[in-house]
Amino acid sequence: MKLLIINPGGTSTKIAVFEDEEQVLKKNIIHTQEELSGFSHVFDQFGYRKGLILKTLEEEGVDIHELSGVAGRGGLMNPIPGGTYRVNERMLEDLEHAVHGEHPSNLGAALARSIGDQIGVPSFVVDPVSVDELMPKARISGISDLERPSWFHALNHKAVARWAAERIGKKYEESSLIIAHLGSGNSVVAHKNGQMIDGSGGRTNGPFSPERSGGLPTYPLVELCYSGKYTREEMVAKISSTGGMYDYLGTKDAGEVERRMGLGDETAKLVYEAFVYMVAKEICSYAAVFEGKVDCIVLTGGIAHSRYVTDEIRRMAGFLAPVEVVAGEFEMTALALGALRVLKGEEEPREYE
Repeated sequence: MKLLIINPGGTSTKIAVFEDEEQVLKKNIIHTQEELSGFSHVFDQFGYRKGLILKTLEEEGVDIHELSGVAGRGGLMNPIPGGTYRVNERMLEDLEHAVHGEHPSNLGAALARSIGDQIGVPSFVVDPVSVDELMPKARISGISDLERPSWFHALNHKAVARWAAERIGKKYEESSLIIAHLGSGNSVVAHKNGQMIDGSGGRTNGPFSPERSGGLPTYPLVELCYSGKYTREEMVAKISSTGGMYDYLGTKDAGEVERRMGLGDETAKLVYEAFVYMVAKEICSYAAVFEGKVDCIVLTGGIAHSRYVTDEIRRMAGFLAPVEVVAGEFEMTALALGALRVLKGEEEPREYE
């Protein structure tokens, strides 16, 4: 079976073509700020991005009529369980109207559906960012107005979890895993019996990352928000895009921070050591979820390429369970495999409501 995979981002649209499990084409279509500046909303970019996708496929000699299905990156939707979802009208309506916020990934389902309908094949999204499988007690925050959200790198988490379960000779649905995705943002999640039942990440809690603040001291944060020093927009940016390592060191490049450490920069050393320490501490905190019986700890994401980071986390958290490293992100492959499981009849497609 031949599949088209579409992953829209802020400044690019990644596409890939798979022949069953094998990726036979991968292209990254770059969008300049100048090209995107004429669009007021994400969905206004639909025709522009679809045209570039079809043009690129034609240039690469790909006949779209040979496709068996199209899978797109899932965007900001209602909280849903993990799995592969058919793209339906309700999903498209929620994404187009940005019910849960504007994000480039909101275009993934619409692009997949449009191309799929054009050639008469099904379209899917797989494990979107809105996957919510938290157990009820993990949602309680301490203030009744606030609920702890599920905001993780679900697509990569689920793909890596299946890989880790297979490696230890178990099904994902029978495994107890702690997975840490480490990149521009972090998410550390407890996977139990095929569900992400507790975790931290996004802009809410957990360790800081190259650009996000992670969890913060609550009372001092309230004081800072009302101090007049920063506007609301500036505080949101500090939490979501200009916090973390960037706020301390002026760079979001973890490799650059390691380079500075090697040159004797004591501030860089302290901040990076704190980052690794907080990740290891967060991983160990989820031991209670499994009553200490953890099958495996998995480190993934771009920062998992760092030998320093993985060795230090293994040193601090390895007493809990074996530590596996699956560096990088596997979003395109995860989308393809999710669609394939449905097309081959190994998994029932879900319906978005």
